[in-house]
Amino acid sequence: MDYEALKVEPAGPLLKVTLNRPEARNALSPVMLVELGQAFTEAWNSETIRVVLLRGAGGFFSAGGDFRNMQKSEAAAGRGTDDTAQSNRRFGTFLEMLRSFPKGLVTVVEGPCMGGGVGLLAVSDWVIAEKSSQIGTPEVTVGIVPAQITPFIIDRIGTAQARRLLSFGLRLSAAEACQVGLVHEVADGAEDLARKTTAAVNQVLRAAPGAVAETKKLVGLSQSGDLGPSLDTASHMFAQSLAGEAREGIGAFLEKRKPAWATNVDGI
Repeated sequence: MDYEALKVEPAGPLLKVTLNRPEARNALSPVMLVELGQAFTEAWNSETIRVVLLRGAGGFFSAGGDFRNMQKSEAAAGRGTDDTAQSNRRFGTFLEMLRSFPKGLVTVVEGPCMGGGVGLLAVSDWVIAEKSSQIGTPEVTVGIVPAQITPFIIDRIGTAQARRLLSFGLRLSAAEACQVGLVHEVADGAEDLARKTTAAVNQVLRAAPGAVAETKKLVGLSQSGDLGPSLDTASHMFAQSLAGEAREGIGAFLEKRKPAWATNVDGI
């Protein structure tokens, strides 16, 4: 399909998804969010795609919510809040989808990553930020509650760090974001960013796709706090993996060869 606010490029097992509104610093417009949902749904259902690489165009990741669209909302116009609440909730639904995405999600940050963009980081599997990027949640400084991203950021970095970050509109350097757990790796310039991104994608492609999906599901179950049910489920996942992909994986290990699913990309 044709995309207005995204650039979507399939490359074998890799799908490159680029937020493509550089004139607006890749602010998350309603059109962009609809298109993101479509792109990730297609990736979810694809038998070929095993990892999505998410980034922003023009040297920006995302400025967060689109204030111009917010000014046009029913709530801002004083005509009630229900429609605006429903629209806001749709972003949370999309973040829930990404958190349960059964494939690899590698996110690359350059330039500013603000507000809703930080929500995208919070549900990514692997986040790599260029050292000069800025990551923050400035909503409260303009009187907005960071509603939909809050649960996901708490889940990612814990209540103590999330309270400080969200409640007071902090902006973090890439190194600071790495320290609190929003970012996994910091890259020293463009070449290092490309190198680290390629390595991350190739690490995902070393893993068996079925095992990736089941392990991510297990991680989600384990976050519930009650380990009994998740450990019961885990035992069945383990047995099923031995009956499935592990037969090839263990055989390849013992025979000193790569398993059938292992592949790589030369560059990003």
